[in-house]
Amino acid sequence: MALAVQTVDASHGGVVLGALPIATAFVAVLITHERPKPLFWIASVAGAALVVAFALRQGGGSLTSGDLLLFAAVAASAIGYAFSGRLTASMPGWEVISWALVIALPVSLPAALLTLPADLNQIALEPWLALLYVALFPQWIGFFAWNAGLAMGGIARVSQIQLLQPFITFAFAAIFIGEPITPQIVLFAAAVVLTVAISTRTRGQKKPPAQFAPE
Repeated sequence: MALAVQTVDASHGGVVLGALPIATAFVAVLITHERPKPLFWIASVAGAALVVAFALRQGGGSLTSGDLLLFAAVAASAIGYAFSGRLTASMPGWEVISWALVIALPVSLPAALLTLPADLNQIALEPWLALLYVALFPQWIGFFAWNAGLAMGGIARVSQIQLLQPFITFAFAAIFIGEPITPQIVLFAAAVVLTVAISTRTRGQKKPPAQFAPE
């Protein structure tokens, strides 16, 4: 995702990442062996098609490298969310994300070194603060609450909170970096959100296993 937003606007990423609840529900269906209603698959395919259509429209008829990176981010996040939700049945959510970050170190540390800027002194204070925020909250502490929510409400129900993500992204992109939010972007995001809402509400669910109460 970080590599993608070097070449695409944050608002563009917000629309593409709007498909994350669909992808998360799809992975959850695979690992729980559920049998959703046909409408679930119809809405999911429609949502995915809208995201691809938006990316093609914004890219002048072709997918850009930023779009491909965003799709990879959606896939990786969906797998992580679904399996994190399942792991919260046997261990507290804060442990799940903490161990996930530790296990990822053999990949994340070399990747950080390979992408390290040549001159750290040229980096202003604001980017350092942004990096600190991303490292502490979206990557770690935020998942304390997210995984606890998955444990209490289940993957399908809690993932609907992500319906707000594109619109929050639009607001912050406009406020903090001055990106123009066009009616086309808002309409595509609303359409994707609608398909996600339909897919999550028509998905069959099994009774969740006994889970840890949040501490």
